[in-house]
Amino acid sequence: MSAGGGKPELVSTVAGLREVLDSARARGLRIGLVPTMGALHEGHLSLVRASRAECQLTVVSIYVNPTQFGPREDLEKYPRTLAADLAALAACGVELVFAPANAEMYPAGFDTWVEVGAAARPLEGECRPGHFRGVATVVLKLLNQVRPDAAYFGQKDYQQALVIRRMVEDLSVPVTVRVCPTVREPDGLAMSSRNRYLDAHERRRALVLWQSLSLAAGLVRQGERDAKAIVERMKALISAASGAAIDYVALVDPESLEPVARVERKTLAALAVRIGATRLIDNMLIE
Repeated sequence: MSAGGGKPELVSTVAGLREVLDSARARGLRIGLVPTMGALHEGHLSLVRASRAECQLTVVSIYVNPTQFGPREDLEKYPRTLAADLAALAACGVELVFAPANAEMYPAGFDTWVEVGAAARPLEGECRPGHFRGVATVVLKLLNQVRPDAAYFGQKDYQQALVIRRMVEDLSVPVTVRVCPTVREPDGLAMSSRNRYLDAHERRRALVLWQSLSLAAGLVRQGERDAKAIVERMKALISAASGAAIDYVALVDPESLEPVARVERKTLAALAVRIGATRLIDNMLIE
């Protein structure tokens, strides 16, 4: 196994994964898990570094999970870059990569699912029916397969992290969920595997997501408290960008994801916007 800089050990079966991890556990190593769908970028690698700072063994899963994609979503074209991903993880000193096939994760006859609750219903849940059922099911499987001490997720997928945190609490899964800050490009665009779909013109237009979040935070700093007024200003800014179509813009309670009428305490500004054919999400916690 890599001690840092060497090629990670690549396993594709649960049996192979458990063989390696049983040995690590016998040596008393603390294990971290970073679940990904590959096409890794600096956001993913920041999670890897967080895991390596706290754990003696970091497992990165690379699996494009079909059950979290809707029938008209981008499952087939989702970027798959395993060789580049392994090189990036080697540079970070990752020891172990789990890259299963669909038949390993969903064998013939698979018919058990995680029923997600209220945190999964608004926002992404409304726009992508069934998405969080697929996310929660695959993450629970990964947690059972790896049995990590800690698992690492990014705040860019805020609602996903909330759903997973609730699942772990409700089902008494013995793991610590770490949610790490969103990593952004120098101009503010949140890093995402889907950013590579954007052409040069769309890439510039995509900045409107960050600009609208910054607008909301600025309005609150200036004393605006009416959530509807803030959302309308955000929508107007986004709508002025050519080729931008809004799925949702919302100011919500960070724990319930219920809309707020006034910004009187910590509030989550969340949005999903289509830039051309590419759907992007982002969020900001406004103090």
